Amino acid sequence: MTEKSASVHWLGSGKEGKGEISTETGALANYPYGFASRFGEERKGTNPEEILAAAHAACFTMAFSFACEKAGFATQMVDTRARVRLVAAGEGFAIDQIALHMKASVIGMEDARFQELADLAKHNCPLSKALTGVPSITLVAELLPPQ
Repeated sequence: MTEKSASVHWLGSGKEGKGEISTETGALANYPYGFASRFGEERKGTNPEEILAAAHAACFTMAFSFACEKAGFATQMVDTRARVRLVAAGEGFAIDQIALHMKASVIGMEDARFQELADLAKHNCPLSKALTGVPSITLVAELLPPQ
């Protein structure tokens, strides 16, 4: 069993306020976020959706690599991008879609098996399981030639 933590310190009201996100590993240490970095053009801070996208891409990538290893294949390279969409819903907001796009090079693997293992990883990674309330989680998986 493993348990990880993160914390947020917020000052001010919702739209005008500013927050700082920190993780126990220090990967994020008092990293800024706020309304402008979430809904506006501010690029000096992060936002919850960006952090969720990074976490899901990382989790899925590891799950895929482990699934390949278990099936007897070695991953040479895996690149994954996750896009999390936040939409207006009622008086608030909701995440209605996560799109995963993976490109990977796996020695000796045919595309059909590649797609099967990618789909298995999408359904079995802990973040995908935790995000079952998201109406749409899609995956595009591209098998690249060995490097």
